[in-house]
Amino acid sequence: METVTNKTLEKLKYDLVRAGLVPYETIEQAEEIANAQNVNIGQVLINSGTLSESTLIKFLESKLHLPSVNLEDYSLDKKCLKYISYADARRYKIIPLFKIENVLTIAMADPLDLFAIDKIIETAECSIEPVIASETGILKAIDENYNLDVTVGKISTTEGSEGFDWRNELHSEDLNDNHLQKILRAILKQAIIEKVHEVSLKKENDGLAVNFKKNGEILSKGEIPNVLASSLVAKLKTLSELDPSVSEVPQLGKLCFNVDDLTVVVSVSTFPTIMGERIFLKVYMPPRKLSNILKSKQQMQVINNAISGSGIILVCGSPLSGKTHVIYSLLSEISEKEKHKNIMTLESLAKYNLEGVNQCELNENVNFNMDKAARFIAFQSPDIIYLEGVKNKEIFDYFASLVYEDKTIIMEFLANNMEELRNKMAFSDFETLKSLISCMIFIHSQDSIEVFDKETIQQYLA
Repeated sequence: METVTNKTLEKLKYDLVRAGLVPYETIEQAEEIANAQNVNIGQVLINSGTLSESTLIKFLESKLHLPSVNLEDYSLDKKCLKYISYADARRYKIIPLFKIENVLTIAMADPLDLFAIDKIIETAECSIEPVIASETGILKAIDENYNLDVTVGKISTTEGSEGFDWRNELHSEDLNDNHLQKILRAILKQAIIEKVHEVSLKKENDGLAVNFKKNGEILSKGEIPNVLASSLVAKLKTLSELDPSVSEVPQLGKLCFNVDDLTVVVSVSTFPTIMGERIFLKVYMPPRKLSNILKSKQQMQVINNAISGSGIILVCGSPLSGKTHVIYSLLSEISEKEKHKNIMTLESLAKYNLEGVNQCELNENVNFNMDKAARFIAFQSPDIIYLEGVKNKEIFDYFASLVYEDKTIIMEFLANNMEELRNKMAFSDFETLKSLISCMIFIHSQDSIEVFDKETIQQYLA
């Protein structure tokens, strides 16, 4: 994976020190964190609260003598999107604004990236005039304006859903990109209709087998013929921002699509096998308000009490019970009520962008794993941390110990029922965990969720 940098900030980072905006020691720490997280140094400074985005933009504007633009208040000329592909826009964090004669004006987060400018000049076949804009503003504008290009399209589960079969899309002889997108859309539509959250595409002799997993059972849903298989996989990878030319190593990405009035996210995992690549799709529905998930005000009060103090909030349930959904709803609730707190996540993949939450994706390709995250996260001074799937005891104990530093830790724990939870917690490895739990949410099913306060759970697990 390509290392994320910002050539402008690399060149001007010590000018930030000379201007009195950032201490030298903070620059050094930010560089280490940027390398570990594979983000640019500017994002580290902004995420840590050292600099505001507007202060950084004004600094760059004065140093580079380039104008800046606030994309929140700007309406770009959508006809100019054809000059820069979605992939290049995301890679270089640029977006076209308007074109006058032979000059295309583009907003850039890194205006000294000459390679990006040369690339755009070559593909757009015109002169380039850069202006400065914030990275978050550019990425948001890209997702909003390139929406039709990066999703599999809008899906309606209310129209033509009775007896729906995705294989009807295979009957078309049209083999272009639009046809491939329709096939993907049809597979996902059928999964949503049948309330399936896991879909796999597996190479077999006659093509690519499509399987749904529901209630632990693998259900065969037909095959994509060999003549379409490789093109469809390449299209799926492109939509998921994965490299379609790579099949020898695992890749992890995501795509989004619209279901009725909801935007649904799908994680896309590819994995090499001796029969060829296996592709696994997992569907994540958008988080709802926590008050719409829980059945009583008393449950909400137990959770609110846990949020306001230090301790471990444990979210338990079986596979596909909806743990991630509840955790995202919980994080959204916290970000609304605790705006003064620094909320951070450590995830393999961010399923949805949560406003007010600093979401961090682990990346083994640059050695940013849970071990490295544990060593660097203290520099970010978090108040609340969500950890996805900690399996290493040393890492587990380290994050649990942060409770003694007045941190709130949100963890998930796999257990099919309460009895299994009690048996697992009987192991000595979990003694520290048990003593630090301030709240436990147990998801039996979508319609059955229990919430336990500290005193109740201590008695139950004793």
